[in-house]
Amino acid sequence: MPIYLDHAATSPMPAEVLEVYTAELAARANPSALHAVGQAARMRIEEAREAVARGVGAATSSEVIFTSGGTEADNFAVKGLYLSRNGGAFENPARPRVLTTPIEHHAILDSVEWLEGFGAEIVFLDVDVQGRVDLAAAEAELRRDPDRTALISVMAANNEIGTIQPIAELGAIAAELGIPFHIDAVQALGQIPLNFADLHATAMSITAHKIGGPVGIGALLLDRAAAPAPILHGGGQERGVRSGTLDVAGAVAFAKAVELATGDLETRADRFSALRDRLIAGIESTIEGAILSGPRGDGRLPANAHFTFAGCEGDSLLFGLDARGLATSTGSACSAGVSRPSHVLLACGMDEDTARSAQRFSLGHDSTEDEVDALLEALPEVVEQARRAGMVSATPRWMQGAT
Repeated sequence: MPIYLDHAATSPMPAEVLEVYTAELAARANPSALHAVGQAARMRIEEAREAVARGVGAATSSEVIFTSGGTEADNFAVKGLYLSRNGGAFENPARPRVLTTPIEHHAILDSVEWLEGFGAEIVFLDVDVQGRVDLAAAEAELRRDPDRTALISVMAANNEIGTIQPIAELGAIAAELGIPFHIDAVQALGQIPLNFADLHATAMSITAHKIGGPVGIGALLLDRAAAPAPILHGGGQERGVRSGTLDVAGAVAFAKAVELATGDLETRADRFSALRDRLIAGIESTIEGAILSGPRGDGRLPANAHFTFAGCEGDSLLFGLDARGLATSTGSACSAGVSRPSHVLLACGMDEDTARSAQRFSLGHDSTEDEVDALLEALPEVVEQARRAGMVSATPRWMQGAT
């Protein structure tokens, strides 16, 4: 059985989630249908909506807008809020400024880049070497021109290096200035407390598959007073923001996953933190040139450990570990078959060679000390092999094999 240390990508379903998911898949009916079977499905949707709302501290269940996942929720938030703040028009926007950070998920970065093609002015907020937003600089930027600012979008915690952002402080400033605030909380759900009502946020994105729910279901938490322009048009479901037939099975399973992930969050986070710190200490004590990315302790996600390994290629580490039954991640993007260094690490000031040497280890509900120890046992040899491979690849071909 492979050891899975890539929960930040997708976390396997616990038995309790799988049970309710498969049971609901065997049911039938469109929840918008008016007959009794359809209305029973609608009732299960609304019960799921209430459970998700409780798990993230929403004021009412009506603030939960079901989506197909975090990417769709991010797109709805950024594009919808931008359009609504500009009268639904792209041309000559009265509020063209969009504030975000250079370490956001591509669902945000690509959305703001798309808006830039229609006249949006994108302002990237500074982050330090650990990936944390400079709060003073962010506040200055928010106060510089609030009347021309459409929104601010900052993730709760980074998906690669695990850095937790000061979202409560940013939300308070944005609320004071009347600027909509969107939080991408996809990685934070189930690891740190999230109380939508207390964060002064206009919108917040979450998804199921990061916490052991099914792929293909997520939610946008949306303040009752917010009315983003719809990006999808159709039947007017989900407050008219996200038209389309609702996934009853996905919503029910998502709700169960949220209940499990948030029901005893402190205990869950403490268990993750203990495993994470065991992993970090083990790597630092056995592998020379291994450098932890991001902050330590409470400043990072409890289930995240991210390292760079001098002299290695991240892909070599990944495949070396994979051959030994250990699933990890480089944390870098791959486009058109070309491996690229992480935009997150580059934004934190790393050079390209260092950024290419990254490896992310992310824990989940079924992670154990034995699995962490298995990684620590295998990793030194994998790193050594990756470094030797890197030395060979850096040697001119005519010299390779020369005596």
